Amino acid sequence: MFGVSQGVFYPPLPFSDPTTTIKLIPVSDTLVINEIYLSVQGESTLAGLPCVFVRLTACNLRCSYCDTAYAFGQGKAMSLGEIRARIDELAVAYARTEIPDTAGVPSTLAKARETPAPPGCARLPLVELTGGEPLLQPNSLPLMWALCEDGFTVLLETSGALDLAPVDPRVRRIMDLKCPSSGEVERNLWENLAHLTSTDEIKFVIGTQEDYDWAKAQIARNKLASICPILFSWVTPLQPHQQDKSLKPVPAGQTPISRLELVEKIIADALPVRFQLQMHKFIWPPDQRGV
Repeated sequence: MFGVSQGVFYPPLPFSDPTTTIKLIPVSDTLVINEIYLSVQGESTLAGLPCVFVRLTACNLRCSYCDTAYAFGQGKAMSLGEIRARIDELAVAYARTEIPDTAGVPSTLAKARETPAPPGCARLPLVELTGGEPLLQPNSLPLMWALCEDGFTVLLETSGALDLAPVDPRVRRIMDLKCPSSGEVERNLWENLAHLTSTDEIKFVIGTQEDYDWAKAQIARNKLASICPILFSWVTPLQPHQQDKSLKPVPAGQTPISRLELVEKIIADALPVRFQLQMHKFIWPPDQRGV
């Protein structure tokens, strides 16, 4: 059986079963890509800025609230060159066209790369690798390096269950610490905290009272506010067709928390965190892909 999206056929990948040990071996310079698109960054401290999203196929976790289960096993192989060319195509409108050209030829993205951005300015759009779990595919590392060399501000959305040490230090890592309601709390790789810097971000996805209490305890125990910004993201309930049968159930005995309750608790406890909603789910239908 084959999946299909926008006229492209994708063979099912052999790691769709989360109980299977996943080891992706690089084939040439390819990555398995689910989708690449230009939108606005819906989360993080950079929310609202234009961003090219590169969604990689495969994930070794099955969080209860996952809204991108379609990336577990569908994708197509693309070379690093093809991926970068697609990013350049989406980013070309943001090239700094004021760069002078003595030959009278309009400035190009390649020429824009040759001139550093003005002080205090980041090149737009941002580029984010997301998934799935990007770090499952080893070639995500040279891709991030190349995008940094191209002058992009590169973001990595990662579960926190895989080693961050090999990631280019120029990449802004947005790392989850999985809360109890995810069903994957035991997969947190705590050693990753030592690799984070002030340009990175730690994200807690909170759906229950127990999640909140656990996150609050981790902030204090690990002095997380001294490392980097902390994000509290409320769990948006999945629609019936998003509830993939492979997702972990929320552990028994947990009490759901509303957005209002979560915000009120943050304020009452004076937590040093940034509350965030997934902005794109308020602009477009919450289950819409490619936004």
